[in-house]
Amino acid sequence: MTPTHFAFSSMFMLGLAGLAFNRTHLLSALLCLEGMMLSLFIALALWTLQLNSTCFSASPMLLLAFSACEASAGLALLVASARTHGTDRLQSLNLLQC
Repeated sequence: MTPTHFAFSSMFMLGLAGLAFNRTHLLSALLCLEGMMLSLFIALALWTLQLNSTCFSASPMLLLAFSACEASAGLALLVASARTHGTDRLQSLNLLQC
């Protein structure tokens, strides 16, 4: 395993561990998801540069657009939950109550 592969896989695993173990606030969970998506974006972009292929050149941009949409939807949910519940703590959110 090259140091580059190790760096990106450890970035992804740190984001996953932060998502699994740090479940206090919704904002911290969203930041962990965003870190995971950015590590995937950088790894996919470097992979397409290594291949020197134009077939996969659009896939990093597609992943980045998906990441931006995910971040905007997450922030909208954060604002909506903070307005209705008064806090962004995951303990106070109830999925069965609208």
